[in-house]
Amino acid sequence: MLKNRLFGLLSRYTFRYPRLLVYILQASEYSIGDYLAWYHATSDFSRVEHRKHFEPTKKGLLLLAIVWTIVLGLAAAALALSYLRPVLPFYVLSLAIVASIPYVLPYLIIIPLVFIQCAVQPPIAYFVLRSARQILKKHKGLKIAIAGSFGKTTMREILKMVLSEGKKTAASPKNWNTPLGISRFVHTLSGNEDILIFELGEYYPGDIKKLCNLVQPDMGIITGVNEAHLEKFKSLERTAETIFELADYLGEKRMLGASQEVVDGSDRRGGTVIQPEQRRYGDKPMYVNGENALAQTYARPGHILYDRTRTGGWRVENPHTGLDGTTFTLAKSDMRLELQSGLLGLHQIGPLAAAAALALSLGLSPAQVKNGIAKTKPFEHRLEPKKDAGGVVMLDDSYNGNPDGVKAVIEFLASLSGHRRWYVTPGLVEMGEQTTAIHREIGRQLAQAQIENVILIRNSVTPYIEKGLGDASYGGK
Repeated sequence: MLKNRLFGLLSRYTFRYPRLLVYILQASEYSIGDYLAWYHATSDFSRVEHRKHFEPTKKGLLLLAIVWTIVLGLAAAALALSYLRPVLPFYVLSLAIVASIPYVLPYLIIIPLVFIQCAVQPPIAYFVLRSARQILKKHKGLKIAIAGSFGKTTMREILKMVLSEGKKTAASPKNWNTPLGISRFVHTLSGNEDILIFELGEYYPGDIKKLCNLVQPDMGIITGVNEAHLEKFKSLERTAETIFELADYLGEKRMLGASQEVVDGSDRRGGTVIQPEQRRYGDKPMYVNGENALAQTYARPGHILYDRTRTGGWRVENPHTGLDGTTFTLAKSDMRLELQSGLLGLHQIGPLAAAAALALSLGLSPAQVKNGIAKTKPFEHRLEPKKDAGGVVMLDDSYNGNPDGVKAVIEFLASLSGHRRWYVTPGLVEMGEQTTAIHREIGRQLAQAQIENVILIRNSVTPYIEKGLGDASYGGK
């Protein structure tokens, strides 16, 4: 314990420390409250940048330059003090100033951050967003928006892989799912893309509506709703309402488009009367994950539900998954597609089937869809298998931070036979008032799946997992 504290203390006195503070701000979406909560909860800063890393954005680099200016300024002041008054008390005071720099720096950085956010960023953001909005307004490509508490990145990458087989497709990279991140992506476009795919991030109520006004999507996909950001949203209802702002936007867009084509109650395209529900939901697809109970509750007439059994008018048959990937058949009338993916878990069939059905509806051939699905493979840190020289398989799922993802992984482990299974977890964050219930349920799921070994990385939530294991009479270690 003493050794750990010593390493934690020394981790503040490294050249990486200023960058780590800026990284924490960046990873906290520059929310001062979230940044301070993270900082106060960190004892060893050498592990802060363990999985993700500082992104050299203009804002991040500017803050890093300011932080180093503060560090060098304080160090220079301490040196000048001891030089001008070379007596013991001033030597001690100089050393005290230098020693205190790592402890005052986390708070001093807030001053330039507030200045940047209040005085520098707004005018720049205004012009950047306006430029991106104009580019998107003129862009002829089909715009697909993806929203949800979980699974957005997986769906984005599946879609990009499949649609690229027959269309020139571009998708926002990494976690560029904020207004400025999406604008940054938009300014990289060549303008001749057939399809644009956007991941929409939700952090506070109203976020999805703002992003829809920027992106102006033509179709949408909602991957699900759960407790992933419950600390910020406070309730699942507010989370769902925010995510379904995508459906609201497309509904208004469809109604506007339909109303422009209706004259005296008739449709110019065929002379049939368009009913209100058809007018609202009938023109542009809105896919919703039917495997997620809350998303299914909020789904509306005309929305296309997808899950591991069907998507729209397509049926899923002969599903199978294992460590070598997932296979299934997509069937409709007399048409059958035998599909194989490198992704692991039956929970991936829904997104894969939705991507296949969407691609076929956009004119891709069955062969192109089959090739695209075949190219999908586990994404980094998302149920990614790694095999060592001794034959031990590790499933790296370290980017999984939501209850639905945990349930899917446990289900996949339960389906594996002939293996000794270990499950390692520190629990989940941002679960709000549902923290206790969610982690006890994780414990029960592990026990019911009969996972032989469970390793809990001790923190404030792991006792709840342990309690859930006990509630379900867990018989493993």
